[in-house]
Amino acid sequence: MYHPTFSRFYLGFLLFVLFILAACGSGSSSQPSKGDVIVYVAVPLSGFQANGGQTVLGGVRLAAEETNRSGGLLGYRVVVRPLDDESDSDLALANVDEIRSAIDRGERVLGVIGHLNSGQTDATLGEYDSLGLITITPTASEESLTNRGYTKFFRVNANDSVQARVDAQFLVEQMKARNVAVVHNDTEYGKGLAASLASALGQLGGVEAVRVEVAEGESNYAPVLAKLQSSAVDALFYAGYEIEAPYLAAALDEAGVDLPILASDGAFLAATIDEANGAAEGMYVSAFAPSPENAADPRWIEAYQAVEYRNPDTYSVNGYVAMQVLAEGVKAADSLEADAIAQTLRSKGIPTVLGEMRFDEKGDLANPQIWIYQVENSEFRQVK
Repeated sequence: MYHPTFSRFYLGFLLFVLFILAACGSGSSSQPSKGDVIVYVAVPLSGFQANGGQTVLGGVRLAAEETNRSGGLLGYRVVVRPLDDESDSDLALANVDEIRSAIDRGERVLGVIGHLNSGQTDATLGEYDSLGLITITPTASEESLTNRGYTKFFRVNANDSVQARVDAQFLVEQMKARNVAVVHNDTEYGKGLAASLASALGQLGGVEAVRVEVAEGESNYAPVLAKLQSSAVDALFYAGYEIEAPYLAAALDEAGVDLPILASDGAFLAATIDEANGAAEGMYVSAFAPSPENAADPRWIEAYQAVEYRNPDTYSVNGYVAMQVLAEGVKAADSLEADAIAQTLRSKGIPTVLGEMRFDEKGDLANPQIWIYQVENSEFRQVK
């Protein structure tokens, strides 16, 4: 993925939004007239990760609305249909029946944006492929997902090996950490990222001093504290979600353990700050996209609020970009056929608000980017 400088990103966002607003105000935009194309958004919309899924869905909805205002996709109106996977792989797999039924009814299904997590993505990829659908994940990062030969699968975020490499470098070079405690949740995402981080640390002269696994959604960190206090560590890396990170930070603070923390992208949501009782201050978090609050033009945020009736959160940009990639792929291919779209995405640069994206043969970004943020005055501030 091509990553412009911060100022160019801001300018790009501004120009893009001004273009949309001008189109809306002119009254000259054509309206889709050929019928509907369906885009399913498969993310958690209820349960413990609902906020993350809802922010992705909001970004998709905004991009779809803008597409429809400018004539739709090849004359078709984009209809966004959410599917709630509740962060459960069995439910995610069962939800595929709804998509299959829509296709059997003769509806034109363009593709799927999802899932938020690698586990649900892994569970459903084969089904989506068998249905002949383009699938674009906004955030699933488990490295092996793109090594399974699915020719219509793409992701608009870096994978775990890239994140591990960047995070290890930040730990060693910026945080001056050598002995690092690696704590992770018990998901495939957490386990895989922890292992990749430990390997990357070793290549930079750092040491994984201790590794601790916690349950997904864990709130009791007494066992973690005991292991940390018995180990000589000078920083902590956390591979997990916003449903654990704030409580880990609060537990460290309450125990008087003054240890700098770098958390993974799964913690890059407002809940990490809001639920930490002030203990998140100073925490570093890596991210797959810039935060709207830090990098987006205020008019884009206003446009999001008009569609969603809420503020965007960090993954809103990921959902927005995923829909942009799908829409621009259709336009560049001049086709709604999945094979033609997939071939185009692999052969051409795709314009997005994050700059031009190019994909390799596996569906990964050719130039993936990781951003680093720090919590400052209860807000995420970009530091890298």
